[in-house]
Order: sequence, then structure tokens, then C-alpha cells
Amino acid sequence: MSATLPVMEAFYTVQGEGRFTGHAAYFIRLGGCDVGCTWCDVKDSWDAHAHPKVTVSDIVADASKHPARLAVITGGEPLMHDLSPLTSALREAGFRTHLETSGAHPFSGEWHHVCLSPKKFKAALREAYNKADELKVIVFNKHDLVWAEEQAANAGPNCTLFLQPEWSKREAMMPLIVEHVKMNPRWTISLQTHKYLNIP
Repeated sequence: MSATLPVMEAFYTVQGEGRFTGHAAYFIRLGGCDVGCTWCDVKDSWDAHAHPKVTVSDIVADASKHPARLAVITGGEPLMHDLSPLTSALREAGFRTHLETSGAHPFSGEWHHVCLSPKKFKAALREAYNKADELKVIVFNKHDLVWAEEQAANAGPNCTLFLQPEWSKREAMMPLIVEHVKMNPRWTISLQTHKYLNIP
């Protein structure tokens, strides 16, 4: 019997943020999260039991209906689940496997790319920083820029660093982010371009 995962939604779109901005991708949003960000824009994902259990084979079959072979596993917090069966099946079907995680749970699965977005609400594990290909810090207030530097100190030398304004605070935070990047050029600005462009 195929493994199952609680799927809140799965859809074909264009990656809107981070290093792979602009790339066509199939997003698989899993239910379940215990991080509890106050500004979360997908709070409906928090309760894993509120979403239907879908077999890995069905998830991959739906993903395979689209031409891109880049699958982004997100949430919620996807690492609350054992992702090994899913990434194995996706890779077998020719997909790159990308993870978006807060890093607060132990890793499972095999990943071509890991986006670590640590949160103040629940600390990321040390292994998450070691595995991160990109570190994305959401900037909600001025102190988040100080906290971002603390997070960057844990990241590897080849990890791309992104500062991204929290959507509802973007007008207030962008001038601060721009100045921070100018003073600390290892950082790059990430924007939720899909929201600007009305891409679902």
C-alpha cells in the first residue's frame, strides 16, 4: 500500500520567491504545522487532520501531468511528515525535489534544493542550517534584521542569503532591507513576485 500524506493543495505555477524565482514548478502543500507564525498566510494548513490523505503515487501522478520537472514541497511544515517515500517517487519520475521548511523538525527525504526559512516562534535544528541551499528570513520588523544576522552565522559558506519583507509590512520594511543589503552585500532581496503579478 502506498504511503499517504495530508495534502492541503497541489498546483502547477511559477515559483515566486528565492533562488528559483520565475521557474515553472509543481507545488505540493502539506497540512500540519506547529510553528505558529502570527503572520502566516496559510493558517488553514496548520491542522493536518483537516486535509485529505493522498497516496504518494497519486501525488506524483498529478504532478507528472505538467511539463515542468521541479516539485516544491511546502506547508505548513512538511518535515512533520516522513517525506522519503514522496521524494523517492518524485525523483524516480524525473523531478527535482525542492523543500521549503522552517527547519524545526528532523529531515527526511532526498533533496536537490533546500530553502530554510527559520522562525523566531520555534528554533530551527542545527542540521537544517547544514542542509540549507538558501536561507530566507522574513522581515516583519526592524529587529528581524538583527535576528537575520544571527541566522546567517549558522549557515554554510555556499548558502544564498535572502531577506524577504513580510507581505503586509513590505512598504515599511523595504527601505530598511535595501539599506541592510547595501551594507551587507552577502544578502540578496527576495520578493513574493507571484503576489505582485497575481500568479496563484
